[in-house]
Amino acid sequence: MSCVQTDGRAAQILRALLDAALAETGGKQRVLAALRSHPERFDAVIAIGKAAASMLEGALDVLPDAHALLITKDGHVSSALRHRVGVEVIEAGHPLPDARSLEAGWRLLAFIAAAPAESPVLFLLSGGASSLVEVLPEGVSLADWQRVNAWLLGSGLDIHAMNAVRKRLSCIKGGRLLEHLGGRPALVLMISDVPGDDPASIGSGLLSPCPAVPLPQNLPDGVRGLLDAAPPMPALDDARWASVDARILASNATALDGAVRAALCLGVPIHRHDEFLRGDAAKTGARLARELIHGAPGVHLWGGETTVNLPEHPGRGGRNQHLALSAALALEGQAGVTLLAAGTDGTDGATQDAGACVDGATVTAIRAVGIDPEEALRNADSGTVFAAVDALIRSGPTGTNVMDVCWRLSPHDPASFAKLRATFIPSCRLFRDRHEKNSHTFCAQSDRLFAHWRRAYCLVFLPLRPPSWWRFCAAS
Repeated sequence: MSCVQTDGRAAQILRALLDAALAETGGKQRVLAALRSHPERFDAVIAIGKAAASMLEGALDVLPDAHALLITKDGHVSSALRHRVGVEVIEAGHPLPDARSLEAGWRLLAFIAAAPAESPVLFLLSGGASSLVEVLPEGVSLADWQRVNAWLLGSGLDIHAMNAVRKRLSCIKGGRLLEHLGGRPALVLMISDVPGDDPASIGSGLLSPCPAVPLPQNLPDGVRGLLDAAPPMPALDDARWASVDARILASNATALDGAVRAALCLGVPIHRHDEFLRGDAAKTGARLARELIHGAPGVHLWGGETTVNLPEHPGRGGRNQHLALSAALALEGQAGVTLLAAGTDGTDGATQDAGACVDGATVTAIRAVGIDPEEALRNADSGTVFAAVDALIRSGPTGTNVMDVCWRLSPHDPASFAKLRATFIPSCRLFRDRHEKNSHTFCAQSDRLFAHWRRAYCLVFLPLRPPSWWRFCAAS
């Protein structure tokens, strides 16, 4: 990840915690572990979503001869996977769907129909499927579908409400893909990107029983008029659901677990907040900043997914950047508090940035380059602001998608530093050794985390140690 911050050491530590969270929820490792303990073998694998490529790589490590259909976002496919024999790759539009999303829908149905009649099908689902794949009802055009999704993205509705609308405009979502299985059993492995980890909301419930829920009250007439064209959803008690085995492999809570384990090696107080961040991103960012100025020292960790009501002509950015800019305004002039907000999929809104990292000097830097941060916040143009002061977090595709995370780090006194110096290395080694003993699946993951934590240690303590310690940092 790249990000330049006024308090560089604090920002580096927060980014190391983010990397730990991403490693804990990695699609490849999670699918690999799940399938190694599963007795069945699959000839057909379907992976859909922003984490689909990573999940498929894990599946093919166990099922090297399987035929696979991969539907994912542009730029999320490795060269090796793209050219692998037996894998069909379709990249489609996200966050706004495009014509390729409709092509992906028809290819999905054709792939299922071509699978052996009695053979089980493996589905790997993650967030983003709502935009990446679709089969529209008769009479609904691509332009209609795009208009509905554009309104939803700027409406301020939460993901459950948005997906309730999407299900009403689909021939495959809301559990309707069940109609096309033709009696084939299915194993559905999911990475959750929704609050509460409800399978009926992940990817708009392609293969999950979905109860009828009320539609949002503020739907425009042009949207509401399209929502009766889709066929009915399968009943919750439909006997065919017995042949669908659905499991969630990772969620936002899993990401926080990884961050907590990494933060333990810092030897400072850790505050894992039960509050799920939701609602208006700007209000949430300002509130968090005010609370943190006088809050307890140490590392604070949240998960969540906020929303943004977009203006008519929004600028560049996403909800995490929006939250971070609002927080930066509230932190202006405050020393010793650094805040990071990022999307775990590596993208924030319609950008290639994951989020931003800010502190009390960020707004001063923004004003110094001639930008009004308050106006940028009103115009939903936080991405432009943060690009100008090198405060953006860029990770590229992460191989997972478990909503958003927000970390905060405050300064520590010399006693805290001494505790970190005494506990950092043995704690990291203990974590690594435990994983190596229990499951070789996580060896590469734990080695990666160890390297990040060792690097964070050097950033904080290298100036305090004699030159003989520099070799430790160089080895990372």
